[in-house]
Amino acid sequence: MLKKFLPSEHVKTIFDITPENLKTKGIKGIITDLDNTLVEWDRPTATPKLIKWFDNMREHGILVTIVSNNNEQRVKSFSDPLKIPFIFQARKPMGKAFRKAIKDMGLKREETVVIGDQLLTDVLGGNRNGFHTILVVPVARTDGFITKFNRMVERRILTFFKRKGMLEWEDPDE
Repeated sequence: MLKKFLPSEHVKTIFDITPENLKTKGIKGIITDLDNTLVEWDRPTATPKLIKWFDNMREHGILVTIVSNNNEQRVKSFSDPLKIPFIFQARKPMGKAFRKAIKDMGLKREETVVIGDQLLTDVLGGNRNGFHTILVVPVARTDGFITKFNRMVERRILTFFKRKGMLEWEDPDE
């Protein structure tokens, strides 16, 4: 059961994920979380560095869809200026939003990676639905109320994986 929380890989930031590396794995599309994965949960717009990252993905033919549990206003106001498709109130880790994202991108599960900062939503949802998953270290040290609870549970799971040598994880609080 705990293996469903184990990401396929983990990186420090979204910027450690390159289109060249994705292409060697046969990846043509990205389903990414928004808050604390791409930017801090309270940052309304993309940073210049993130805009360059999106442009680099586009130039290499990698499709991106933002899939967030947040509300429409938050996700739309972030995604629209970037012209990036999005799904809001995704109800991750449930599978409906993941399936809609790959259908909209015209891709298969094995051609798509799920990127996020949470084990209980992004990694679990991606793994349950047969995707390659990449866990990133959260970009902010603060979280909304529900995420704070999730982080307590995640910390225990991450500590277990670390102890078993299944995952090397940088705890931002250490």
